[in-house]
Amino acid sequence: MKTQASVPAINPVNANSRWTRRDWLRASGATGLLAGMSLPTLAQPVSAAAEEAKAPPLPALGSPLALPRITLLDGTVYEPSASAGQPLLVYWWSSTCPFCALQSPSMDQLWQSQKARGLQMVALSIDKKPEDAVAYLKKKGYSFPAAWASPDWRKAFPKPRGLPITLLRGRDGKLLLAEKGQMFAEDVEAIAGLI
Repeated sequence: MKTQASVPAINPVNANSRWTRRDWLRASGATGLLAGMSLPTLAQPVSAAAEEAKAPPLPALGSPLALPRITLLDGTVYEPSASAGQPLLVYWWSSTCPFCALQSPSMDQLWQSQKARGLQMVALSIDKKPEDAVAYLKKKGYSFPAAWASPDWRKAFPKPRGLPITLLRGRDGKLLLAEKGQMFAEDVEAIAGLI
């Protein structure tokens, strides 16, 4: 006797976001369609999760940090030689990252308060398109220097595992701070004491 797999009951009025894609496919009867497909047909491009799994760990404190040349979203260019002998704050973020959304206002305040002391900053967006980053920065009114870190550019300067990522290079070119995940406002403010 053939048995069917249990399928979650669907209540369209009360459907919630805890359902996985697999639950929705089973409930819609798509499982039967997919069972006859060969694996290569289902191949997907490399996902962000797979890319993240291959990302390197945070660089070690005290190690040299050299950010390659990159065109900023405003059309200007970050030249590595321009930040020689100055503290450099590198901030990896995305317009879709909820933790970045909480940290970015503090990063903008830090930039505003410390640029006169020589702080250099490059906020590296990992959005799918640079237009997404530009729209987000404009909507939020952030003024920190930002660039779109394209997949090709990231081959030269790979993003460490996690998001947001905050790196601070001292005046001597060596890493003073390497943080993965959201920093609270008081932690971002404390960066000023390292400059």
